[in-house]
Amino acid sequence: MMDSRNKLKMMIVTALFAAIIGIMAQLTIPLPLVPITGQTLAVGLAATILGSRYGTISVLVYLAMGAVGMPVFSGMSSGLGVIFGPTGGFLIGFIPTAFITGYYMERTSFKLPNAIIANILGMFVALAFGTVWLKFIAELSWTAAIMAGFVPFLIGGFIKAFLAAWAGIMVRGRLLTNRLLLA
Repeated sequence: MMDSRNKLKMMIVTALFAAIIGIMAQLTIPLPLVPITGQTLAVGLAATILGSRYGTISVLVYLAMGAVGMPVFSGMSSGLGVIFGPTGGFLIGFIPTAFITGYYMERTSFKLPNAIIANILGMFVALAFGTVWLKFIAELSWTAAIMAGFVPFLIGGFIKAFLAAWAGIMVRGRLLTNRLLLA
C-alpha cells in the first residue's frame, strides 16, 4: 500500500508531466489540418517514465486543463472546441497511447529496446485515433484522411518515439535512484 508521502510524490510528478505535455504542445510545425507538435514526444516520455497508470493520468490532467480553458493545446489554444475539432482525435488518442505504452513497459521491462517498441506502438495508436477522427470530423475520404493525418507524421513519429524511449529510460533511472519515483 502506498503511504501518503509516496502518493504525494506521484501526484506531483504526474502533474509535472501534464504541464510538460502542455509546454511541448507549443513546439509546433504548422501543416494544413493537423500541426506537428512536441506533445506526442511528451506523452511518450510520460508513459515511459511513469508507466500506464500515472502516464495516463498525466494525459487526462493535461486534457482537463485544456478543456477548462488553460491554453495548453497547440498554438496556446484551449477549450472543448479544440477537443471536438479536427485535431481532437489525436488529443483523445493520447489516452490509450499513454496507457498502451506504459502497459507494454510494465509487462516487459524498462529497458531501451522495449521502450522503443512501446513508443512506436503508442505512435501508431495516436495516429490511428487521429486519422479516424479527422476522416469523420473534416468529412474527408479515407485516402485524404490518411494523407493528412497519418503519412506526414510517420518519420517524425519514429524520431519522437526513439527520443521518448531513450530520454525516458534515462530520466526514469535517475528519478528512481533519487527516490522521486516509485518502481
